[in-house]
Amino acid sequence: MSDASQLYRWIDRPSEIILGGVSRRFITSEHIMIGQVILRCGDVVPEHAHPNEQFTFVVEGAMHFWLSDNTNGVIVRAGEVIVIPSGIIHRAVVLEDTLEYDIFNPPRTDWMDAEASLLRT
Repeated sequence: MSDASQLYRWIDRPSEIILGGVSRRFITSEHIMIGQVILRCGDVVPEHAHPNEQFTFVVEGAMHFWLSDNTNGVIVRAGEVIVIPSGIIHRAVVLEDTLEYDIFNPPRTDWMDAEASLLRT
């Protein structure tokens, strides 16, 4: 990785369609990854876990998350952030059309690997 600062524009980042209609773009550095994710009402993020710590910041819309340490789940709405520790099994259902940003530490190599099947159609 370069020691120089870098400027990115979301519009210039390649977009990938996952889970049928969900679109995602991401930017990564050596230690952090941020993904812009656009989901539609009714979309489902299947149960999974990863070694990466995750922050999900919902900008618009709402999502219902279930985490292995909270069987009732939690609804995350616009302006809210859910922190998902590494290794926690989680899933989500999209309650409204949603724009959210996922931040991962370390970066998720499965997002960068075009051959990885999780979340891809």
